Amino acid sequence: MEAIIRADGRQLRLGEGQEFEVSRIAGEPGDTVVFADVLMLLDEASTTVGTPLVSGAQLTATITAHNRAPKLRFMKYKNKVRYRRILGHRQDLSRLVVQSITKG
Repeated sequence: MEAIIRADGRQLRLGEGQEFEVSRIAGEPGDTVVFADVLMLLDEASTTVGTPLVSGAQLTATITAHNRAPKLRFMKYKNKVRYRRILGHRQDLSRLVVQSITKG
């Protein structure tokens, strides 16, 4: 069974046992997280489409690790005035593994 969920401002298509990353979630590795924003359920026999959500459906995942994305570097520049700024950003991420998908 697969599910399309809304998490972290994105739509993700996930199956049981699959790993995925989202922005940092509060909790320690080993904790369980429940996503209730299920947009669609895909089963071998049928497909359930939500309007906009599938009522009662949820996806349960376990936090495996917290890490950081690669550093993004970007620059501000203004012509003819010697203005240059180099900035960087590293996003905090959580890696999760899907444990189960329930229809509800």
